[in-house]
Amino acid sequence: MAAPDIETVAALCKRRGFIFQSSEIYGGLRGCWDYGPLGIELKRNITNEWWDAMVHRRDDVVGLESSILMNPKVWEASGHVETFTDPLVECKNCHHRFRADKLKSDTCPDCGGILTEARQFNLMLKTFLGPVEDAAAEVRLRPETAQGMFVNFDNIVTSTRKKIPFGIAQIGKSFRNEITPGNFIFRTREFEQMEMEFFCKPGTDTEWYEHWVSTRHRWHLDLGLSCENVRLRVHEKAELSHYSIGTTDIEYRFFPSYEGEDQWGELEGIANRTDYDLTQHQAFSGKSLTYTDPYTNEKYLPYVIEPAIGSGRSMLAFLFDAYHVEPTAKAERVVLKLHPRLAPNKAAILPLARNKPEIVQMARQLTSDLRKRFVVAYDDTGAIGKLYARQDEIGTPYCVTVDHQSLEDNQVTVRDRDTTEQIRISASSVEQLLADRIIDS
Repeated sequence: MAAPDIETVAALCKRRGFIFQSSEIYGGLRGCWDYGPLGIELKRNITNEWWDAMVHRRDDVVGLESSILMNPKVWEASGHVETFTDPLVECKNCHHRFRADKLKSDTCPDCGGILTEARQFNLMLKTFLGPVEDAAAEVRLRPETAQGMFVNFDNIVTSTRKKIPFGIAQIGKSFRNEITPGNFIFRTREFEQMEMEFFCKPGTDTEWYEHWVSTRHRWHLDLGLSCENVRLRVHEKAELSHYSIGTTDIEYRFFPSYEGEDQWGELEGIANRTDYDLTQHQAFSGKSLTYTDPYTNEKYLPYVIEPAIGSGRSMLAFLFDAYHVEPTAKAERVVLKLHPRLAPNKAAILPLARNKPEIVQMARQLTSDLRKRFVVAYDDTGAIGKLYARQDEIGTPYCVTVDHQSLEDNQVTVRDRDTTEQIRISASSVEQLLADRIIDS
């Protein structure tokens, strides 16, 4: 099946309540998006899966939630003040601005005008703390969550008594003043990151780097991304970040037919940051961040392996991969074949006769019972065909219908989203069926 284009996915997200343009009634705000009722469920399912895999299922990673606002010296030490820039050009005719490194020609893509020489543009957003807006009160919104983990390294070692190797994980908002945000939620100015800093002894970093590349690649595939749409790309030396001696991107085929964009886009990056960050923060703060091995008394600054991904971009990849259009006897069927653990609703309860109180009562009672364990929907707003189509399009794995026969035998019909096959089981067995097919999937 041909992959959908971004406009098709964006239209579905708007129509079904996954994603809306921020401040839409006022004309929107470029590069900013709101996650609707289904979108926030899908995004939270993704972040929950990440947290479960990275923290809860391991004994060598702990969590952190650090402040978005930090001491300005943090960004001097990290190198962001000096190096966190993109090359900016402006059209002399229409005055539109672009990233120079993303242009395919030296004329304006909007009007064909002449472009200015490129200048470096810092991507960090600024604000002020306190009543006076002057340089002394200036702070920056964090462009990544990583630095909060580095500056808390000593606090966490001291309070948890964790021993190297171990990691610190964090999920949180970051902000970047992108010159050209676009492609829906692929590149935004406000986004949520899922990052982990894994501290290890120098000399073991290559082994851990390879471990995390493999582990993170497998995570995406286990949650349903197709092998042919995911690849690993090792950065060339010239494109490495200033802190990295090795970076591998997990890329997804976001743009199979999108003019002006490469087919592949970064989904997640895994970087060997060496001891750069701890060295910088130790020098700028005057605080020793040296680790002492409790068994050998050896002292060193750990190296760091960092897997980092945005939850929004991850969500976009899962939406792309799940989107299917299939022929039926009457018309095409649009279905999101999301992994059951990621699906916003795990099941939808559908009464076949909404004007019959006994059927409605049974359906609502089943909904209430299932909600103690699962996110389920109740829908009686249309004919059964339309109800199935709606649930298929939003990715609900199972539809459970209650009909006249259900009142007599206490059985319901369970329909599988992907196969459309239907089975008849007792109403009391639905919870176990969902547990078997979703929780254990």
